[in-house]
Amino acid sequence: QEKSSCLSAALFGEDCEISHEQLYELLKYAALGKSHNATQPSWCRIYHQSHLAGVVVIVLHEMSQLHFYKFYLQFKHLRRVFRHRFTLTPSASFPASLYGEGANLKPQSTAPGLSSPGGECPPPRAGLQRDPIIRKYGEKKQGLTSYTLTLEEQKKNDYPVRGSPECKGYIYTECDQQRTDSSPLFGLDCEMCLTAKGNEVTRVSLVDAQGQCLLNELVKPETTVVNYRTKYSGITKKMLLPVKTRLADIQSRLKKMLPHDAVLVGHSLNSDLQALEMIHPSVIDTSLLFARNAGRRFKLKFLAKAVLGKEIQCEEKLGHDPAEDARAALELAQFFIEQGPAKVAELNLEMLLTAERLAEASQNKAPLQPQGCRVQKQPTEPPQLPRACFLDCLQVTGQKPLLLGREDLAPSGLCQSSLNSSNKQTLQRALEDVPQSTFSIVQFSLGPEDIASQPLAGLCDKVRSKLTDMLTIYAGPFEETFCLKSVKKEFGKCGPIQSLTVVTETFQPYVCIQYEVLEAAQLAVESLNETEVAGSCIKVQRPLTAAMLDCDVLLKELELDVENEGVIYVAGLKNSWTETDLQEEFSQLKDLETLFLPKDLQSGKHRNCCFLKFQKPESAVDALEVLSGWTVKGSKLRTRNALASGHLWRWMQQMNHSKEKQGGSFLDEKMEQLPDSEQDLRKKVKKLDQYIRKLYRSLQNNTLCVVLFPGVN
Repeated sequence: QEKSSCLSAALFGEDCEISHEQLYELLKYAALGKSHNATQPSWCRIYHQSHLAGVVVIVLHEMSQLHFYKFYLQFKHLRRVFRHRFTLTPSASFPASLYGEGANLKPQSTAPGLSSPGGECPPPRAGLQRDPIIRKYGEKKQGLTSYTLTLEEQKKNDYPVRGSPECKGYIYTECDQQRTDSSPLFGLDCEMCLTAKGNEVTRVSLVDAQGQCLLNELVKPETTVVNYRTKYSGITKKMLLPVKTRLADIQSRLKKMLPHDAVLVGHSLNSDLQALEMIHPSVIDTSLLFARNAGRRFKLKFLAKAVLGKEIQCEEKLGHDPAEDARAALELAQFFIEQGPAKVAELNLEMLLTAERLAEASQNKAPLQPQGCRVQKQPTEPPQLPRACFLDCLQVTGQKPLLLGREDLAPSGLCQSSLNSSNKQTLQRALEDVPQSTFSIVQFSLGPEDIASQPLAGLCDKVRSKLTDMLTIYAGPFEETFCLKSVKKEFGKCGPIQSLTVVTETFQPYVCIQYEVLEAAQLAVESLNETEVAGSCIKVQRPLTAAMLDCDVLLKELELDVENEGVIYVAGLKNSWTETDLQEEFSQLKDLETLFLPKDLQSGKHRNCCFLKFQKPESAVDALEVLSGWTVKGSKLRTRNALASGHLWRWMQQMNHSKEKQGGSFLDEKMEQLPDSEQDLRKKVKKLDQYIRKLYRSLQNNTLCVVLFPGVN
């Protein structure tokens, strides 16, 4: 949390996870500015760093994201004041990643930008090991067959495959010959228009490995065009009027043109093959080849600029040129194969993308500098992150870092004040010393005995159990002969369903539905309770357990959470709609800033809901009124205020996938009073929250304050 808003975070959709390296970048630049080779962080921007009064890092030792949500109500001040939250990826050694442990931290006459012998900077390639491209492919160059999608990858990413019921009637290219690293590459791209049937191909382009265009043809759709999407497709009604070529003609021509060992290359090629209604066994998808974390993908336009130094999809042109896009995807694949994963990772594409977004946000028209090109340019070396010299540099500039906390938590060499003390003593000392220090680390801890009283596995089970109960609703009673399909369809309009089972132990049947998102369960309770579903007037309610007695309070606090300000949830979407479709539909909403279309972590498929973030809270309120009962392409939308922020939503998904709930609810496991140890722990967490509030209020304006939940490891 920054007083006087000196930091602007680049948050887009799911980008709510940061690594320890990114945290280190932030702290280093905040403390040092442009001295000692410090640079702006790759993932956010600090404006007017020289105006910073200081940096304060509050570490809540042995507490993790799990503890934050377990004691969400107790962390009242923390969640109301600190507006930016990020999931921190695991680290082998948290103290070393934060403090640069092992560095020689005594004042010395080290030249600026150089580290002492005890704290050497890692070689340039050391940071690459964590790059998603290196994790996926390794560092060594490989032939093209190493980058073609496996059958499982094709299924996961919605490619048409043989034997799939959804692909009945699709044409197989019959390119069954064994692929080798010298097999020919072909770039493919299509443009689609929206018709009464759905997305239909209206233009197809195929280019060979030399970039020569072999096919660039307009196609007459089978049904009436509903939306030409001229802005993206470049297709107009006038262009299609004289066209006689049909999809079957294109399928036949492609089948004849492709050699039996052909490898097709494209960007999100699955949508092109689906629209072509064709199946091809060997593909390279550049949206997956240039891998990113958390299932995100780079856009083709960005990759062409950053990697190849080429401008495509220019705004001056009417729509996209499929031949240009096919050629760009092909050249990107060729670049990746020729240069190898290590060279691609060294381009540091994430940093370039963030820089481009920040430049756009500040209306800076300076062009993005390409970092590589197939022939003319070589990739530049990635910026180095000197790990151990950060606090050395602070001391060289006369800024002795301040450490307050327990003695057993202290790394050697820091200015150690008031060690081996209680949290209360640490706070008292912090109130005196922190305002006078430019860089402070304040450590609070519940203590080993408190952590031991709540084993991590047991705590995880309790949180998972409570979240599961919050995601679950019971609906009924229904008639004995009720239609389960009708019930699933009606409740599915509220959001994605995780599971649906019929409860037969009751006099009349009930249905137990577990949703994937909190908003969906709450929508079902709010909109379907005491309504007629499948011919019965039903009640909709959550399970009544001891852990759920404060559910309404928790939901209210989640809705009021600062991270959910200006964010609304929209359900009732069709799974086939893309982000582009939705942006087009919601473009008339005032002050719409971001559209987040969730995906399933395993399949990667879109859900039938989305989140809309607005620049102003009042615009979100207006949007709720506008969208209430709004029908889009025959689907009636249901909306409400958001309850779960991006990292909470993803964390819940990960918890669901990591371990299925083991029968019953928390109340079934133990129908007894809350243990004294847990009551004591709640009180201590509440006290910690009060300490953070007092310390925060004592800070000067323009102080960057970061609170960390590092976990046990």
